[in-house]
Amino acid sequence: MSTKSWAGEFVLLEWPFTDQTKARKYPVLVLSELDAYGDLRLLKVTSKSDYEHCVAVDIADLAEGALKQTLNIRIDHAITAHESLLKPIGARLKPKVLAEVHRALALSSSREFSRLSHAHLRPAADPDRPPWQEGTTIPYAGRVFTEDEVEAAVSSTLDFWLTLGKEGEAFQKEIAAFLGVRHSLLVNSGSSANLIAISALTSPKLPEERRIKPGDEVITVAAGFPTTVAPIVQVGAVPVFIDADPVTGNARCDQLELAYSPAKTKAVMMAHALGNPFDLATTLAFCRKYNLWLVEDNCDALGCSYSMPRELAESLGFTENSPGLDEGPDRVIRWTGTWGDISTQSFYPPHHLTMGEGGAVNIVRDQKLKVIAESFRDWGRDCWCPSGIDNTCNKRFGWQLGELPEGYDHKYTYSHLGYNLKPLDPQAAIGRVQLRRLPEFIEARKQNWETLRRGLAPLEDVLDFALPTHATAWDPEQGFSWDETGCRTDCSWFGFKIAVKQGAAFSRTELAQELDRHQIGNRMLFGGNLLRQPAFVQLRQDRPEAIRLATSLEGADEIMASTLFLGTYPGLTAEMLQVEIDVIKGFAESHANNPSENVE
Repeated sequence: MSTKSWAGEFVLLEWPFTDQTKARKYPVLVLSELDAYGDLRLLKVTSKSDYEHCVAVDIADLAEGALKQTLNIRIDHAITAHESLLKPIGARLKPKVLAEVHRALALSSSREFSRLSHAHLRPAADPDRPPWQEGTTIPYAGRVFTEDEVEAAVSSTLDFWLTLGKEGEAFQKEIAAFLGVRHSLLVNSGSSANLIAISALTSPKLPEERRIKPGDEVITVAAGFPTTVAPIVQVGAVPVFIDADPVTGNARCDQLELAYSPAKTKAVMMAHALGNPFDLATTLAFCRKYNLWLVEDNCDALGCSYSMPRELAESLGFTENSPGLDEGPDRVIRWTGTWGDISTQSFYPPHHLTMGEGGAVNIVRDQKLKVIAESFRDWGRDCWCPSGIDNTCNKRFGWQLGELPEGYDHKYTYSHLGYNLKPLDPQAAIGRVQLRRLPEFIEARKQNWETLRRGLAPLEDVLDFALPTHATAWDPEQGFSWDETGCRTDCSWFGFKIAVKQGAAFSRTELAQELDRHQIGNRMLFGGNLLRQPAFVQLRQDRPEAIRLATSLEGADEIMASTLFLGTYPGLTAEMLQVEIDVIKGFAESHANNPSENVE
Protein backbone atom coordinates (compact mmCIF):
# COMPACT_ATOMS: atom_id res chain seq x y z
CA MET A 1 0.00 0.00 0.00
CA SER A 2 1.42 3.41 -0.94
CA THR A 3 1.96 6.34 1.42
CA LYS A 4 0.82 8.86 -1.17
CA SER A 5 -1.56 11.60 0.01
CA TRP A 6 -4.76 11.30 -2.02
CA ALA A 7 -7.34 13.57 -0.38
CA GLY A 8 -8.34 16.45 -2.64
CA GLU A 9 -6.76 15.01 -5.79
CA PHE A 10 -8.56 14.74 -9.12
CA VAL A 11 -8.04 11.33 -10.78
CA LEU A 12 -9.49 9.22 -13.54
CA LEU A 13 -11.47 6.11 -12.67
CA GLU A 14 -13.15 3.50 -14.84
CA TRP A 15 -16.62 4.23 -13.42
CA PRO A 16 -18.54 0.98 -12.96
CA PHE A 17 -21.70 0.28 -14.92
CA THR A 18 -23.87 -2.81 -14.91
CA ASP A 19 -23.49 -2.73 -18.67
CA GLN A 20 -19.68 -2.97 -19.02
CA THR A 21 -19.83 -1.78 -22.62
CA LYS A 22 -20.62 1.69 -21.24
CA ALA A 23 -17.72 1.74 -18.82
CA ARG A 24 -15.08 4.40 -19.45
CA LYS A 25 -12.72 6.56 -17.44
CA TYR A 26 -14.40 9.45 -15.61
CA PRO A 27 -12.83 12.24 -13.56
CA VAL A 28 -13.43 11.85 -9.83
CA LEU A 29 -12.41 13.70 -6.70
CA VAL A 30 -10.73 11.75 -3.92
CA LEU A 31 -12.33 12.64 -0.59
CA SER A 32 -10.24 10.61 1.84
CA GLU A 33 -6.90 9.05 2.47
CA LEU A 34 -6.42 5.30 2.09
CA ASP A 35 -8.22 3.05 4.52
CA ALA A 36 -6.78 -0.19 5.85
CA TYR A 37 -7.80 -2.02 2.66
CA GLY A 38 -6.27 0.45 0.22
CA ASP A 39 -9.68 1.92 -0.67
CA LEU A 40 -10.60 5.57 -1.08
CA ARG A 41 -13.91 7.46 -1.07
CA LEU A 42 -14.61 9.23 -4.35
CA LEU A 43 -17.13 11.69 -5.82
CA LYS A 44 -17.96 11.87 -9.50
CA VAL A 45 -17.01 15.06 -11.33
CA THR A 46 -18.81 16.49 -14.36
CA SER A 47 -18.70 19.54 -16.56
CA LYS A 48 -22.50 19.66 -16.62
CA SER A 49 -24.17 22.21 -14.33
CA ASP A 50 -27.74 20.93 -14.23
CA TYR A 51 -27.35 18.79 -11.11
CA GLU A 52 -28.99 19.95 -7.89
CA HIS A 53 -26.44 18.52 -5.47
CA CYS A 54 -23.00 19.61 -6.59
CA VAL A 55 -20.14 21.95 -5.70
CA ALA A 56 -18.60 24.02 -8.50
CA VAL A 57 -14.80 24.46 -8.61
CA ASP A 58 -12.47 26.21 -11.03
CA ILE A 59 -8.75 26.86 -11.38
CA ALA A 60 -8.70 29.34 -8.50
CA ASP A 61 -9.72 26.52 -6.17
CA LEU A 62 -6.67 24.40 -7.01
CA ALA A 63 -3.57 24.02 -4.89
CA GLU A 64 -1.75 22.54 -7.90
CA GLY A 65 -2.41 21.68 -11.54
CA ALA A 66 -4.97 23.18 -13.91
CA LEU A 67 -8.54 22.68 -15.13
CA LYS A 68 -9.80 23.29 -18.66
CA GLN A 69 -13.19 24.45 -17.38
CA THR A 70 -15.35 24.76 -14.28
CA LEU A 71 -16.17 21.35 -12.86
CA ASN A 72 -19.09 20.28 -10.70
CA ILE A 73 -18.44 17.80 -7.93
CA ARG A 74 -21.52 15.66 -7.50
CA ILE A 75 -22.05 15.09 -3.81
CA ASP A 76 -24.96 12.77 -4.64
CA HIS A 77 -22.77 10.39 -6.64
CA ALA A 78 -20.23 8.64 -4.41
CA ILE A 79 -18.29 5.39 -4.65
CA THR A 80 -15.40 3.57 -2.96
CA ALA A 81 -12.57 2.21 -5.13
CA HIS A 82 -9.12 0.72 -4.67
CA GLU A 83 -6.03 2.87 -5.13
CA SER A 84 -4.83 0.65 -8.00
CA LEU A 85 -7.79 1.75 -10.15
CA LEU A 86 -6.96 5.46 -10.01
CA LYS A 87 -4.94 7.48 -12.54
CA PRO A 88 -3.81 10.90 -11.23
CA ILE A 89 -4.20 13.88 -13.61
CA GLY A 90 -2.03 16.32 -11.64
CA ALA A 91 -4.71 18.56 -10.14
CA ARG A 92 -5.54 18.95 -6.44
CA LEU A 93 -8.02 21.09 -4.51
CA LYS A 94 -6.94 23.53 -1.84
CA PRO A 95 -7.64 22.11 1.63
CA LYS A 96 -10.13 24.88 2.32
CA VAL A 97 -12.11 24.03 -0.81
CA LEU A 98 -12.00 20.30 -0.02
CA ALA A 99 -13.41 21.19 3.41
CA GLU A 100 -16.34 22.93 1.70
CA VAL A 101 -17.01 19.76 -0.29
CA HIS A 102 -17.16 17.86 2.98
CA ARG A 103 -19.48 20.55 4.36
CA ALA A 104 -21.81 20.05 1.40
CA LEU A 105 -21.79 16.30 2.02
CA ALA A 106 -22.54 16.78 5.73
CA LEU A 107 -25.41 19.14 5.00
CA SER A 108 -26.87 16.83 2.38
CA SER A 109 -26.75 13.91 4.82
CA SER A 110 -28.25 16.07 7.57
CA ARG A 111 -31.16 17.02 5.35
CA GLU A 112 -31.82 13.41 4.48
CA PHE A 113 -31.61 12.39 8.14
CA SER A 114 -34.12 15.07 9.08
CA ARG A 115 -36.43 14.13 6.24
CA LEU A 116 -36.50 10.53 7.43
CA SER A 117 -36.52 11.11 11.20
CA HIS A 118 -38.52 14.30 11.72
CA ALA A 119 -41.26 14.19 9.11
CA HIS A 120 -43.94 14.21 11.83
CA LEU A 121 -42.66 17.61 13.03
CA ARG A 122 -43.21 19.38 9.73
CA PRO A 123 -45.92 22.06 9.51
CA ALA A 124 -49.40 20.56 9.49
CA ALA A 125 -50.04 21.86 5.97
CA ASP A 126 -46.82 20.38 4.56
CA PRO A 127 -47.65 17.66 1.99
CA ASP A 128 -44.60 15.64 3.12
CA ARG A 129 -45.90 15.35 6.68
CA PRO A 130 -47.28 11.87 7.43
CA PRO A 131 -50.90 11.61 8.60
CA TRP A 132 -51.55 11.76 12.32
CA GLN A 133 -52.04 8.31 13.81
CA GLU A 134 -55.08 7.83 16.01
CA GLY A 135 -54.09 7.14 19.60
CA THR A 136 -50.89 9.16 19.51
CA THR A 137 -50.31 12.34 21.50
CA ILE A 138 -51.78 15.68 20.45
CA PRO A 139 -49.36 18.21 21.99
CA TYR A 140 -50.51 21.65 23.05
CA ALA A 141 -47.36 23.05 21.43
CA GLY A 142 -43.98 22.03 20.08
CA ARG A 143 -41.26 22.70 17.58
CA VAL A 144 -42.31 22.77 13.92
CA PHE A 145 -39.51 22.57 11.36
CA THR A 146 -38.14 20.88 8.26
CA GLU A 147 -34.70 19.89 7.05
CA ASP A 148 -34.02 23.59 6.31
CA GLU A 149 -33.64 24.36 10.03
CA VAL A 150 -31.50 21.25 10.56
CA GLU A 151 -29.21 22.24 7.70
CA ALA A 152 -28.88 25.77 9.08
CA ALA A 153 -27.97 24.47 12.54
CA VAL A 154 -25.43 21.97 11.22
CA SER A 155 -23.86 24.51 8.89
CA SER A 156 -23.40 27.01 11.69
CA THR A 157 -22.05 24.32 14.01
CA LEU A 158 -19.47 23.30 11.39
CA ASP A 159 -18.16 26.87 11.48
CA PHE A 160 -17.79 26.29 15.24
CA TRP A 161 -17.88 29.97 16.15
CA LEU A 162 -20.63 28.91 18.62
CA THR A 163 -21.09 32.11 20.62
CA LEU A 164 -23.22 34.84 19.06
CA GLY A 165 -21.72 35.82 15.70
CA LYS A 166 -22.73 36.42 12.10
CA GLU A 167 -25.96 34.41 12.32
CA GLY A 168 -26.96 36.25 15.47
CA GLU A 169 -26.20 39.61 13.92
CA ALA A 170 -28.28 38.74 10.88
CA PHE A 171 -31.20 37.44 12.95
CA GLN A 172 -31.25 40.57 15.11
CA LYS A 173 -31.50 42.75 12.01
CA GLU A 174 -34.11 40.54 10.36
CA ILE A 175 -36.51 40.37 13.30
CA ALA A 176 -36.11 44.09 13.96
CA ALA A 177 -37.00 44.72 10.31
CA PHE A 178 -40.04 42.42 10.54
CA LEU A 179 -41.36 44.25 13.60
CA GLY A 180 -40.25 47.70 12.51
CA VAL A 181 -38.31 48.43 15.71
CA ARG A 182 -34.98 50.13 15.99
CA HIS A 183 -33.04 47.18 17.40
CA SER A 184 -33.48 43.61 18.61
CA LEU A 185 -30.97 41.98 20.92
CA LEU A 186 -30.84 38.20 21.14
CA VAL A 187 -30.73 36.60 24.58
CA ASN A 188 -30.89 33.01 25.80
CA SER A 189 -34.60 32.98 26.80
CA GLY A 190 -37.75 35.05 27.05
CA SER A 191 -37.30 35.10 30.82
CA SER A 192 -33.82 36.55 30.37
CA ALA A 193 -35.30 39.08 27.95
CA ASN A 194 -37.67 40.26 30.69
CA LEU A 195 -34.77 40.50 33.14
CA ILE A 196 -32.70 42.54 30.69
CA ALA A 197 -35.65 44.79 29.79
CA ILE A 198 -36.42 45.81 33.37
CA SER A 199 -32.71 45.94 34.32
CA ALA A 200 -32.07 48.41 31.52
CA LEU A 201 -34.54 50.80 33.15
CA THR A 202 -32.43 50.82 36.35
CA SER A 203 -29.34 52.22 34.59
CA PRO A 204 -27.69 55.34 36.02
CA LYS A 205 -27.27 56.42 32.40
CA LEU A 206 -31.01 57.23 32.30
CA PRO A 207 -32.45 60.53 33.57
CA GLU A 208 -32.67 60.44 37.35
CA GLU A 209 -36.42 61.03 37.44
CA ARG A 210 -37.13 58.06 35.14
CA ARG A 211 -34.63 55.55 36.45
CA ILE A 212 -36.10 52.62 38.42
CA LYS A 213 -34.40 52.49 41.81
CA PRO A 214 -34.87 50.10 44.74
CA GLY A 215 -38.30 50.64 46.25
CA ASP A 216 -39.79 52.17 43.11
CA GLU A 217 -42.94 50.57 41.76
CA VAL A 218 -43.80 48.77 38.53
CA ILE A 219 -47.43 48.00 37.74
CA THR A 220 -48.17 44.50 36.51
CA VAL A 221 -50.98 41.95 36.40
CA ALA A 222 -51.70 39.19 38.91
CA ALA A 223 -52.44 36.33 36.47
CA GLY A 224 -49.76 35.08 34.11
CA PHE A 225 -46.27 33.69 33.84
CA PRO A 226 -43.99 34.29 36.84
CA THR A 227 -40.98 35.56 34.90
CA THR A 228 -42.95 38.60 33.78
CA VAL A 229 -43.00 39.62 37.44
CA ALA A 230 -39.90 38.04 39.02
CA PRO A 231 -37.43 40.45 37.34
CA ILE A 232 -39.24 43.41 38.94
CA VAL A 233 -38.46 41.94 42.36
CA GLN A 234 -34.98 40.88 41.30
CA VAL A 235 -33.95 44.47 40.46
CA GLY A 236 -35.24 45.70 43.82
CA ALA A 237 -38.47 47.28 42.60
CA VAL A 238 -41.96 46.61 43.95
CA PRO A 239 -44.52 44.92 41.67
CA VAL A 240 -47.94 46.48 42.11
CA PHE A 241 -50.68 44.07 41.06
CA ILE A 242 -53.91 44.82 39.30
CA ASP A 243 -56.52 42.19 38.52
CA ALA A 244 -57.01 40.13 35.35
CA ASP A 245 -60.07 39.88 33.14
CA PRO A 246 -61.26 36.24 32.95
CA VAL A 247 -62.58 36.79 29.42
CA THR A 248 -59.44 38.15 27.75
CA GLY A 249 -56.91 36.76 30.24
CA ASN A 250 -55.31 40.21 30.27
CA ALA A 251 -54.89 42.98 32.83
CA ARG A 252 -57.87 45.06 33.89
CA CYS A 253 -56.34 48.20 32.43
CA ASP A 254 -59.21 50.28 33.85
CA GLN A 255 -57.51 49.68 37.23
CA LEU A 256 -54.19 51.29 36.32
CA GLU A 257 -55.05 54.56 38.06
CA LEU A 258 -55.75 52.64 41.27
CA ALA A 259 -52.19 51.30 41.17
CA TYR A 260 -50.42 54.62 40.58
CA SER A 261 -48.23 56.14 43.31
CA PRO A 262 -46.84 59.65 42.67
CA ALA A 263 -43.02 59.69 42.56
CA LYS A 264 -42.89 55.91 43.05
CA THR A 265 -44.49 54.40 39.95
CA LYS A 266 -41.93 54.27 37.14
CA ALA A 267 -43.19 51.66 34.67
CA VAL A 268 -45.90 49.27 33.54
CA MET A 269 -44.78 45.75 32.59
CA MET A 270 -47.38 43.24 31.38
CA ALA A 271 -47.78 40.36 28.95
CA HIS A 272 -50.16 39.98 26.03
CA ALA A 273 -51.81 36.85 27.47
CA LEU A 274 -51.94 33.82 25.15
CA GLY A 275 -51.42 36.04 22.12
CA ASN A 276 -54.27 38.41 23.01
CA PRO A 277 -53.03 42.03 23.13
CA PHE A 278 -53.89 43.90 26.31
CA ASP A 279 -55.66 47.26 26.11
CA LEU A 280 -52.79 49.25 24.66
CA ALA A 281 -54.75 52.45 24.07
CA THR A 282 -55.68 52.76 27.75
CA THR A 283 -52.22 51.69 28.91
CA LEU A 284 -50.38 54.06 26.60
CA ALA A 285 -52.57 57.00 27.63
CA PHE A 286 -51.84 56.19 31.28
CA CYS A 287 -48.08 55.94 30.64
CA ARG A 288 -48.03 59.21 28.69
CA LYS A 289 -49.97 60.98 31.44
CA TYR A 290 -47.41 60.07 34.11
CA ASN A 291 -44.26 59.74 31.95
CA LEU A 292 -43.90 56.02 32.65
CA TRP A 293 -41.99 53.33 30.80
CA LEU A 294 -44.07 50.63 29.08
CA VAL A 295 -42.50 47.17 28.82
CA GLU A 296 -44.49 44.76 26.63
CA ASP A 297 -43.91 41.10 27.38
CA ASN A 298 -44.58 39.94 23.81
CA CYS A 299 -43.38 36.38 24.36
CA ASP A 300 -46.80 34.84 23.58
CA ALA A 301 -47.78 37.36 20.96
CA LEU A 302 -45.29 37.58 18.09
CA GLY A 303 -47.41 38.28 15.00
CA CYS A 304 -50.35 39.82 16.89
CA SER A 305 -51.43 43.33 15.93
CA TYR A 306 -53.34 46.19 17.52
CA SER A 307 -54.98 49.03 15.66
CA MET A 308 -56.74 52.25 16.58
CA PRO A 309 -58.24 55.31 14.87
CA ARG A 310 -55.50 57.57 13.50
CA GLU A 311 -56.56 60.54 15.60
CA LEU A 312 -56.19 58.48 18.79
CA ALA A 313 -52.89 56.97 17.64
CA GLU A 314 -51.42 60.37 16.82
CA SER A 315 -52.47 61.73 20.22
CA LEU A 316 -50.38 58.92 21.71
CA GLY A 317 -47.40 59.64 19.46
CA PHE A 318 -47.89 57.09 16.66
CA THR A 319 -48.23 57.92 12.99
CA GLU A 320 -46.72 54.94 11.17
CA ASN A 321 -47.93 51.39 10.59
CA SER A 322 -45.66 48.44 11.22
CA PRO A 323 -44.06 46.93 8.09
CA GLY A 324 -46.54 44.87 6.08
CA LEU A 325 -49.63 46.10 7.98
CA ASP A 326 -52.27 48.53 6.65
CA GLU A 327 -55.90 49.20 7.54
CA GLY A 328 -56.31 52.33 5.44
CA PRO A 329 -55.50 56.02 5.95
CA ASP A 330 -57.84 56.51 8.91
CA ARG A 331 -56.19 53.92 11.15
CA VAL A 332 -52.77 53.04 12.55
CA ILE A 333 -51.94 49.36 12.97
CA ARG A 334 -48.79 47.99 14.56
CA TRP A 335 -47.45 44.69 15.77
CA THR A 336 -47.59 44.09 19.49
CA GLY A 337 -44.16 44.64 20.92
CA THR A 338 -43.80 47.93 19.01
CA TRP A 339 -46.09 50.23 21.04
CA GLY A 340 -44.12 50.41 24.28
CA ASP A 341 -40.58 51.58 24.94
CA ILE A 342 -39.10 48.10 25.12
CA SER A 343 -40.51 44.62 24.53
CA THR A 344 -39.50 41.00 24.84
CA GLN A 345 -39.80 37.78 22.84
CA SER A 346 -39.38 34.10 23.63
CA PHE A 347 -38.18 31.49 21.15
CA TYR A 348 -38.78 28.48 23.38
CA PRO A 349 -40.34 25.64 21.30
CA PRO A 350 -44.02 26.36 22.15
CA HIS A 351 -43.75 29.93 20.89
CA HIS A 352 -44.42 31.42 17.49
CA LEU A 353 -40.94 30.58 16.28
CA THR A 354 -38.22 28.61 17.98
CA MET A 355 -34.49 28.51 18.47
CA GLY A 356 -34.79 25.80 21.14
CA GLU A 357 -33.92 28.19 23.93
CA GLY A 358 -33.72 31.86 23.12
CA GLY A 359 -35.39 35.22 23.28
CA ALA A 360 -34.99 38.85 22.29
CA VAL A 361 -35.24 42.35 23.71
CA ASN A 362 -36.77 44.79 21.24
CA ILE A 363 -35.74 48.43 21.50
CA VAL A 364 -38.63 50.26 19.89
CA ARG A 365 -37.23 53.78 19.47
CA ASP A 366 -34.55 54.92 21.93
CA GLN A 367 -30.97 54.18 20.87
CA LYS A 368 -29.75 54.75 24.42
CA LEU A 369 -31.82 51.82 25.66
CA LYS A 370 -30.12 49.57 23.11
CA VAL A 371 -26.65 50.40 24.45
CA ILE A 372 -27.81 49.91 28.05
CA ALA A 373 -29.67 46.63 27.39
CA GLU A 374 -26.67 45.29 25.48
CA SER A 375 -24.43 46.16 28.41
CA PHE A 376 -26.64 44.26 30.87
CA ARG A 377 -26.75 41.29 28.48
CA ASP A 378 -22.96 41.30 27.97
CA TRP A 379 -21.52 41.13 31.51
CA GLY A 380 -22.36 44.77 32.28
CA ARG A 381 -19.43 46.04 30.27
CA ASP A 382 -19.33 49.56 28.90
CA CYS A 383 -17.82 48.47 25.58
CA TRP A 384 -20.14 47.71 22.69
CA CYS A 385 -17.72 45.64 20.59
CA PRO A 386 -19.06 42.18 19.68
CA SER A 387 -17.18 39.16 21.02
CA GLY A 388 -13.91 38.66 19.17
CA ILE A 389 -13.89 42.22 17.78
CA ASP A 390 -11.89 45.07 19.30
CA ASN A 391 -11.88 48.86 19.22
CA THR A 392 -15.01 49.74 17.22
CA CYS A 393 -15.06 53.04 19.15
CA ASN A 394 -11.43 53.74 18.14
CA LYS A 395 -10.84 54.73 21.78
CA ARG A 396 -10.22 51.35 23.38
CA PHE A 397 -7.42 52.80 25.51
CA GLY A 398 -8.71 56.37 25.54
CA TRP A 399 -11.40 56.28 28.23
CA GLN A 400 -11.39 57.24 31.89
CA LEU A 401 -14.49 55.91 33.68
CA GLY A 402 -15.28 55.37 37.36
CA GLU A 403 -12.11 55.35 39.40
CA LEU A 404 -10.13 53.40 36.83
CA PRO A 405 -6.79 54.73 35.58
CA GLU A 406 -6.95 56.67 32.35
CA GLY A 407 -6.58 54.41 29.33
CA TYR A 408 -7.85 51.27 31.07
CA ASP A 409 -8.99 48.76 28.42
CA HIS A 410 -12.57 49.65 27.45
CA LYS A 411 -13.37 45.96 26.86
CA TYR A 412 -12.88 45.41 30.59
CA THR A 413 -14.75 48.45 31.87
CA TYR A 414 -18.11 47.75 33.52
CA SER A 415 -20.89 50.31 33.93
CA HIS A 416 -23.61 47.90 35.15
CA LEU A 417 -23.91 44.79 37.30
CA GLY A 418 -24.74 42.65 34.31
CA TYR A 419 -25.01 39.07 33.14
CA ASN A 420 -23.96 36.88 30.25
CA LEU A 421 -27.27 35.98 28.61
CA LYS A 422 -26.41 35.49 24.95
CA PRO A 423 -27.59 32.45 22.98
CA LEU A 424 -25.41 30.46 20.59
CA ASP A 425 -24.93 31.28 16.92
CA PRO A 426 -26.35 27.90 15.72
CA GLN A 427 -29.57 28.82 17.53
CA ALA A 428 -29.73 32.07 15.62
CA ALA A 429 -29.19 30.16 12.37
CA ILE A 430 -32.28 28.08 13.18
CA GLY A 431 -34.18 31.23 14.08
CA ARG A 432 -33.44 32.83 10.72
CA VAL A 433 -35.12 29.94 8.89
CA GLN A 434 -38.02 30.00 11.35
CA LEU A 435 -38.47 33.72 10.79
CA ARG A 436 -39.11 33.06 7.10
CA ARG A 437 -41.94 30.75 8.17
CA LEU A 438 -43.46 33.26 10.57
CA PRO A 439 -46.22 34.61 8.26
CA GLU A 440 -47.55 31.09 7.61
CA PHE A 441 -47.22 30.22 11.30
CA ILE A 442 -49.22 33.32 12.26
CA GLU A 443 -52.05 32.38 9.91
CA ALA A 444 -52.05 28.75 11.05
CA ARG A 445 -52.54 29.82 14.66
CA LYS A 446 -55.46 32.05 13.70
CA GLN A 447 -57.10 29.30 11.66
CA ASN A 448 -56.60 26.68 14.39
CA TRP A 449 -58.25 28.96 16.95
CA GLU A 450 -61.15 29.54 14.59
CA THR A 451 -61.56 25.79 13.98
CA LEU A 452 -61.73 25.06 17.70
CA ARG A 453 -64.09 27.96 18.36
CA ARG A 454 -66.53 26.84 15.67
CA GLY A 455 -66.33 23.20 16.68
CA LEU A 456 -66.99 23.93 20.36
CA ALA A 457 -69.67 26.59 19.82
CA PRO A 458 -72.47 24.17 20.89
CA LEU A 459 -70.95 24.09 24.41
CA GLU A 460 -71.44 27.77 25.22
CA ASP A 461 -73.87 26.78 28.00
CA VAL A 462 -71.04 25.15 30.00
CA LEU A 463 -67.85 26.72 28.63
CA ASP A 464 -66.70 30.32 28.33
CA PHE A 465 -64.32 31.15 25.48
CA ALA A 466 -61.80 33.96 25.16
CA LEU A 467 -62.58 37.14 23.30
CA PRO A 468 -59.89 39.37 21.82
CA THR A 469 -59.42 42.62 23.71
CA HIS A 470 -62.04 45.16 22.55
CA ALA A 471 -64.30 42.40 21.15
CA THR A 472 -67.76 42.15 22.69
CA ALA A 473 -69.01 38.94 21.05
CA TRP A 474 -68.24 36.27 18.48
CA ASP A 475 -70.64 34.95 15.84
CA PRO A 476 -69.89 32.03 13.50
CA GLU A 477 -71.19 34.01 10.53
CA GLN A 478 -70.20 37.60 11.38
CA GLY A 479 -67.06 36.97 13.40
CA PHE A 480 -66.24 39.43 16.19
CA SER A 481 -68.19 42.54 17.12
CA TRP A 482 -66.25 45.38 18.73
CA ASP A 483 -66.63 47.98 21.45
CA GLU A 484 -67.05 51.71 20.92
CA THR A 485 -63.35 52.62 21.36
CA GLY A 486 -62.58 52.00 17.69
CA CYS A 487 -59.60 49.86 18.74
CA ARG A 488 -59.17 46.37 17.31
CA THR A 489 -56.94 43.37 17.97
CA ASP A 490 -55.87 40.65 15.55
CA CYS A 491 -54.62 37.68 17.53
CA SER A 492 -52.09 35.11 16.45
CA TRP A 493 -53.15 32.98 19.36
CA PHE A 494 -50.64 31.20 21.57
CA GLY A 495 -53.46 29.05 22.94
CA PHE A 496 -57.19 28.42 22.88
CA LYS A 497 -58.54 29.47 26.28
CA ILE A 498 -61.49 27.62 27.82
CA ALA A 499 -63.15 28.38 31.15
CA VAL A 500 -65.62 25.99 32.76
CA LYS A 501 -68.68 27.96 33.82
CA GLN A 502 -69.90 28.04 37.38
CA GLY A 503 -72.72 25.54 37.69
CA ALA A 504 -71.43 23.25 34.95
CA ALA A 505 -71.74 19.54 35.72
CA PHE A 506 -67.95 19.12 35.68
CA SER A 507 -64.91 21.04 36.87
CA ARG A 508 -61.89 22.41 35.06
CA THR A 509 -59.75 19.75 36.72
CA GLU A 510 -62.06 16.97 35.54
CA LEU A 511 -61.94 18.34 32.00
CA ALA A 512 -58.13 18.50 32.15
CA GLN A 513 -57.98 14.93 33.39
CA GLU A 514 -60.21 13.77 30.52
CA LEU A 515 -57.96 15.54 28.02
CA ASP A 516 -54.95 13.86 29.60
CA ARG A 517 -56.61 10.46 29.27
CA HIS A 518 -56.88 11.08 25.53
CA GLN A 519 -53.26 12.37 25.33
CA ILE A 520 -54.46 15.86 24.41
CA GLY A 521 -52.03 18.50 25.62
CA ASN A 522 -53.49 21.21 27.84
CA ARG A 523 -52.19 23.77 30.27
CA MET A 524 -53.42 26.14 32.95
CA LEU A 525 -53.13 29.84 32.23
CA PHE A 526 -49.58 29.53 33.54
CA GLY A 527 -49.34 30.45 37.24
CA GLY A 528 -52.96 31.53 37.64
CA ASN A 529 -53.09 34.08 40.44
CA LEU A 530 -49.36 34.47 41.03
CA LEU A 531 -49.90 35.80 44.54
CA ARG A 532 -51.03 32.29 45.54
CA GLN A 533 -47.88 30.63 44.20
CA PRO A 534 -45.47 29.35 46.92
CA ALA A 535 -42.65 31.70 45.90
CA PHE A 536 -44.85 34.80 46.20
CA VAL A 537 -46.50 33.60 49.41
CA GLN A 538 -43.03 33.18 50.93
CA LEU A 539 -41.89 36.58 49.63
CA ARG A 540 -44.86 38.29 51.26
CA GLN A 541 -44.15 36.51 54.52
CA ASP A 542 -40.46 37.41 54.47
CA ARG A 543 -40.81 40.95 53.14
CA PRO A 544 -44.40 42.27 53.15
CA GLU A 545 -43.20 45.54 51.62
CA ALA A 546 -41.82 43.73 48.53
CA ILE A 547 -45.26 43.46 46.89
CA ARG A 548 -48.30 45.73 46.77
CA LEU A 549 -51.85 44.90 45.75
CA ALA A 550 -53.76 47.77 44.16
CA THR A 551 -57.06 45.91 44.01
CA SER A 552 -58.71 42.66 45.01
CA LEU A 553 -57.93 39.81 42.64
CA GLU A 554 -61.22 38.01 41.99
CA GLY A 555 -60.53 37.79 38.25
CA ALA A 556 -57.12 36.19 38.74
CA ASP A 557 -58.66 33.74 41.20
CA GLU A 558 -61.38 32.87 38.70
CA ILE A 559 -58.79 32.23 36.00
CA MET A 560 -56.85 30.03 38.41
CA ALA A 561 -59.95 28.01 39.32
CA SER A 562 -61.72 27.57 35.99
CA THR A 563 -59.38 28.09 33.03
CA LEU A 564 -57.20 25.93 30.83
CA PHE A 565 -55.98 26.23 27.27
CA LEU A 566 -55.41 23.97 24.28
CA GLY A 567 -52.82 24.40 21.57
CA THR A 568 -53.09 26.44 18.39
CA TYR A 569 -49.57 25.82 17.11
CA PRO A 570 -48.86 25.14 13.40
CA GLY A 571 -48.20 21.43 13.96
CA LEU A 572 -51.87 20.69 14.65
CA THR A 573 -53.59 18.97 11.74
CA ALA A 574 -57.31 19.08 10.96
CA GLU A 575 -57.63 15.51 12.24
CA MET A 576 -55.99 16.40 15.56
CA LEU A 577 -58.22 19.44 16.06
CA GLN A 578 -61.31 17.37 15.31
CA VAL A 579 -60.30 14.78 17.89
CA GLU A 580 -59.97 17.56 20.48
CA ILE A 581 -63.43 18.87 19.60
CA ASP A 582 -64.99 15.40 19.71
CA VAL A 583 -63.42 14.51 23.06
CA ILE A 584 -64.56 17.74 24.73
CA LYS A 585 -68.06 17.52 23.28
CA GLY A 586 -68.37 13.88 24.27
CA PHE A 587 -67.17 14.64 27.80
CA ALA A 588 -69.62 17.53 28.22
CA GLU A 589 -72.50 15.46 26.88
CA SER A 590 -71.73 12.55 29.20
CA HIS A 591 -71.74 14.88 32.21
CA ALA A 592 -75.00 16.47 31.11
CA ASN A 593 -76.52 13.01 31.51
CA ASN A 594 -74.52 12.11 34.63
CA PRO A 595 -73.70 15.32 36.51
CA SER A 596 -70.67 15.24 38.80
CA GLU A 597 -71.01 15.64 42.53
CA ASN A 598 -67.59 17.31 42.75
CA VAL A 599 -67.94 20.55 40.84
CA GLU A 600 -65.35 23.17 41.72
